[in-house]
Amino acid sequence: MNAKLLSVLLGYPDEALLDGIPELRAAADELPRGERRAVEGVLDAIDGTPLAEQRRGYVETFDFDRRCGLHLTYHTHGDRRQRGLELVRLKRRYAEAGLPFEGSELPDYLPAMLEFASLRPEEGSELLASFRAPLELVRAALSDRGSLYAGVLAALCEALPQPTARQLAEARRLAEEGPPAELVGLEPFGAPSSRRSARETSNRRLANERPTEGWPMSVQPKVGQ
Repeated sequence: MNAKLLSVLLGYPDEALLDGIPELRAAADELPRGERRAVEGVLDAIDGTPLAEQRRGYVETFDFDRRCGLHLTYHTHGDRRQRGLELVRLKRRYAEAGLPFEGSELPDYLPAMLEFASLRPEEGSELLASFRAPLELVRAALSDRGSLYAGVLAALCEALPQPTARQLAEARRLAEEGPPAELVGLEPFGAPSSRRSARETSNRRLANERPTEGWPMSVQPKVGQ
């Protein structure tokens, strides 16, 4: 798995992404066959889609389709108090690996988790595998939408250990029931509710503003393995 490559592909589309297509293709060429084929489809779609259309599709997919949300603990905990505790645990886990989490995103944001995996492969792969149920949920939701990003989740799930029967059952339950609703629990992060945050993020993206960056989302360094 080239976690950095997957992180870059899940970022908000910009000119740097388009300019980096040759480098991204070179990195994809080094992947195992199943992962490579999934990622090549994503790169072909990015290369053949106007940037403005990519941006609209990104916002519609990740900001307004709850099933496709990239904040993984939201799928399992909603905005309940348990989610706040899980986010604290994630930040502690990053710090224990020598990478204190900084930046404006929450620590359960999948591109940030992938970047962590690129910097700490063993710990990162273990962390991603522990989120297999929400990853399967997002993968299926993107596939149902016919999203160009479905290949990114397909490549990620291909690289991780096979899901257990319990994880697949949990993914089905999440798809049927959706996240729990209790709008408390994110106080340690000073965060608004996920839905309001999505609207604000969408407005910023469509206005071509960029969020504050820490180690997570420092996109466009080399993605080679």
